[in-house]
Amino acid sequence: MNFESPLTSLVWITSIVSIIITYLVSSVIIPQLGDDPTQWWKLATIISCGTLAGAVIPELVKVFTSTESRHVREVVTSAEEGGASLGILSGFVAGNFSGYYLGLAMVALMSIGYLVSLQGLGAQMLAAPVFAFGLVAFGFLGMGPVTIAVDSYGPVTDNAQSVYELSQIEAIPNIKQELKKDYNMDVNFERAKDLLEANDGAGNTFKATAKPVLIGTAVVGATTMIFSIIMALTNGITENVDKLSLLHAPFFLGLVTGGAMIYWFTGASTQAVTTGAYRAVEFIKANINLESAERASVADSKKVVEICTKYAQKGMLNIFIAVFFATLAFAFVEPFFFIGYLISIAIFGLYQAIFMADAGAAWDNAKKIVEVELKQKGTPLHDATVVGDTVGDPFKDTSSVALNPVIKFTTLFGLLAVELAVKLTLETGGNLTHVLAAVFFLISYTFVYRSFYGMRIKSAE
Repeated sequence: MNFESPLTSLVWITSIVSIIITYLVSSVIIPQLGDDPTQWWKLATIISCGTLAGAVIPELVKVFTSTESRHVREVVTSAEEGGASLGILSGFVAGNFSGYYLGLAMVALMSIGYLVSLQGLGAQMLAAPVFAFGLVAFGFLGMGPVTIAVDSYGPVTDNAQSVYELSQIEAIPNIKQELKKDYNMDVNFERAKDLLEANDGAGNTFKATAKPVLIGTAVVGATTMIFSIIMALTNGITENVDKLSLLHAPFFLGLVTGGAMIYWFTGASTQAVTTGAYRAVEFIKANINLESAERASVADSKKVVEICTKYAQKGMLNIFIAVFFATLAFAFVEPFFFIGYLISIAIFGLYQAIFMADAGAAWDNAKKIVEVELKQKGTPLHDATVVGDTVGDPFKDTSSVALNPVIKFTTLFGLLAVELAVKLTLETGGNLTHVLAAVFFLISYTFVYRSFYGMRIKSAE
């Protein structure tokens, strides 16, 4: 059985049904908008671009992350001869290529929404294309329930496979005879393991498909939020429009600054994982000897969980405070600097998240191919793909997914921050806001510094 097929059908059926209902409801609710009897299907078409994206993007993600994908098989082929090093490089290739194709797919669907918005929507509102992008985001979000469903499928299959292994059921004496006697069941543990591993591979793929959809909603939605800030700063596109230009130096500098924050965030979130994992392994080596015991004690297991939780919380605290005060600082520097910063955060964050999510999934499913198809668990090839998966886990499960709330928080909180900054500037002049910007930036930088130097691996603690 191909475990991916039913999930793929679920996504496409949901998308098609949603599009049909969108047209039906639009025709009933707004049969005539502004004396124009054609607007209902134009608006429905724009929304449907987002709904369609929720199905098209998973298909593209599968090209780079599925166990049937040529990119994932390239990771296995590379690892066969070149070990973990070449396997990791092939995963980087998959992630980078996915950014290209997914980016163009989003541009294509948003462009359709833009072209439709030119067909009379301008008579109803200012900046119809931006409103269209908001409707595309709405269509994206309409696929939210099914996106969450297929995303949740991944952890379920992953934990099912883990529970099976941790149960050590095969090692129980006379277990097959006992199951036959109690349940009249002839068990095949090898087949059970294969099915669980294969299902876990499908779960990995669909976990990966959900991430670009969710980050896409964040970015397209952020576009609309940024426009609301622009509307406030330009008094309805009537003043200061010239400052939304590369010729306005603060705007350009804001574009550059956003990229810097995304790359710092990626490093900080990965550093928290690295240090926590190092301390956990350090404790395990010092206190747990599985050669003399079948399993670790409950107390030792709890200690490992405690170590991981501690470093996750430390990393989270540093990152949140740094992002919070950076948002305040850049909003207080200059409003149009902040607009450039928000645009940059969204674009850099989109591609960084896609790259990391798909590269991580490619490494994970390369390991599944070795375990399920090649039956080489415990071999040097398996070791090499496990190394790739170890790199991929913080990529796909930490840094990439965390960029989604960072983009949303920065944009939403930034709306309040920039309004406060403008109000203070009008009341007190620009000097106070610039002083506050410097203070907020110093606080942010303190936690940026701590996110590495306070978290880095030292020889002893």
